[in-house]
Order: sequence, then structure tokens, then C-alpha cells
Amino acid sequence: MAITITKKTDQARGQFNGGEILENKPIGFPREGGKLKPYSNLFYWSHAWSDEGSTIGLHPHQGFEILSFVFEGQIEHYDTSDEEWKPIEKGGAQIIRSGNGISHSERLNSGAHMFQIWFDPNLSKALEKPASYNDYRDQDFPVEEKNGMKIKTYKGKGAPLMMDSPEVEIKEVSLEAGQHEMPTEEDKIYSYYLIEGEVETPDGKLEAHDFLRVESESKLSLEMKERSRFFLVVNPKKLDYLSYYESAMANA
Repeated sequence: MAITITKKTDQARGQFNGGEILENKPIGFPREGGKLKPYSNLFYWSHAWSDEGSTIGLHPHQGFEILSFVFEGQIEHYDTSDEEWKPIEKGGAQIIRSGNGISHSERLNSGAHMFQIWFDPNLSKALEKPASYNDYRDQDFPVEEKNGMKIKTYKGKGAPLMMDSPEVEIKEVSLEAGQHEMPTEEDKIYSYYLIEGEVETPDGKLEAHDFLRVESESKLSLEMKERSRFFLVVNPKKLDYLSYYESAMANA
């Protein structure tokens, strides 16, 4: 059994513009001191929000695939490719395949909450490609409802979002109160961020903004104390390339 709970209080923290934008980070940058470090091709995961609205200025990226998901309010995006601000509404998403380099800026409008999640697609190959990106609306993603469960698929079967990072699935899962069996495969890692609700797991209670990592499990039983909503990322347990984090640690 390999189930790890990372409470919100044990996650890394961040902020921009004197606290106008705040962050809790289940997986922060290695220097930021949170309990969890990067694993598989999952490098970074931030929940960012702004009560009044604020802008993160123009900054560069290379190599990583950077995905943004809006679950409250609206954000806006500017990059050096199109040179115009574009909105991403609640339920929408964006992928930046940063390739050989792109600079961008983000604006979180008042009341916005978003995830920004970075994936390592094999940087040795990604750095040779030109940067590209795609924006998606809420209605672009398929939704399935069954057995007291509602599943919105961002990356996976029937979803339009395409990535170079291998074997990644990304879903938002809403569950009614009661007992639920979550499907798992032993060669994959399942990362659950509880957006809202209260959940009992085999290793303890989850409250809003707690993080659950599951691997080497044939099944996962969860008891919803109330209607709850997870954001789920699935990654391969083993990669056929050395990740950036593994390489950095080997050379440290």
C-alpha cells in the first residue's frame, strides 16, 4: 500500500505582488520546502487565487508543458507569440508547450482560482521544438455521469487536449456523499487535489485543499462525508527517460 496525504498546512506557499495573488502548492519548486517533491513527469502543481485581481508580469519558459485550469472566475493570458490578451473562463483550460522558448503573462481577475501544473515531456527533446499553445472552453471537454459520480475529462479518452508528456490523464471528479470505489492500476500514480468536501481515506481524513497521492494499489476506497470534488492527475509510475528533477538531483 502506498497512500500519502499532504495536508494544506504541509504544502509550499507562494505569493505575487505583495500578496495580491496567493498560492498553496502540493508540489512546489524544489527550493520551496513543501513535503512533496516532483515525481514521474509531474513537476509542479500550484493552486493560485486572487481576491481583488492582479497580474503576473511577462516571464519566460522553456521545455516544460504548462497547463492552467480555471475553476472559479476568469483569468487572462498574454504571450509573445500572439501579443494579445485572451480570456480563459471558469471550466476552461490552456496548455503551453514551451519548447525552445516563449514568454507570457497572466492576469487573475477578481475572485479567480486556478491550478497551474507543469509536466516534463522529456526536456532533451522538447527544447528542440518550437513553442505552441491551445486554449479550451468548458464545453470542449466531455462529461460522464454514472453511479453518483460526475467525471469531466481534460486529458484522456474523448478529450481534445494533446500533450507530449506520455501517459497523462487529467480529470475533475465530483462524487455524491457515500462510499465510492476509485479505479486504479498498479503501474500508475494517482494524484488527487480535494477542491471541496470532506473525505475519509484508508489513511485518514481529507479536507478542502488537501492532496492525496496513490500508487501500487489495485483499488482505492473513499467515503464522501458530503458531496465532494477532486482534481485528478494520473501519471506513469516509470518513465522511459530521465526526468529533469531526477537529472538535477543526480548532478547536485
